[in-house]
Amino acid sequence: QVQLVESGGGLVQAGGSLRLSCAASGRTFSRYAMGWFRQAPGKEREIVSAISNSGLSTYYGDSVKGRFTISRDNAKNLVYLQMNSLKPEDTAVYYCAAKRTWGTKDYDYWGQGTQVTVSS
Repeated sequence: QVQLVESGGGLVQAGGSLRLSCAASGRTFSRYAMGWFRQAPGKEREIVSAISNSGLSTYYGDSVKGRFTISRDNAKNLVYLQMNSLKPEDTAVYYCAAKRTWGTKDYDYWGQGTQVTVSS
């Protein structure tokens, strides 16, 4: 069982930056690939970024490439999402998730989410 707790959301002006953090419980964090998802009101949840258990492989959605950076610290059981050049369309609830296998689609554990609001 893995418990995930996101933090770092808030209100920021367009062009600004935020860094989201996701703290994971348990001693097996380094075995899990991690992902960040977001869901805006009235829209489907979409994947933003993902990182393999080692951190050597990453994925970014087209809408955030070049602006967001995912990273992890396995010693601290943390995964981060650095968000730069934020746009109003980045406004959403951001969720952290974990899965056992990098190559699979489905995630096994989810956090409760943190709100990111970007004002124009």
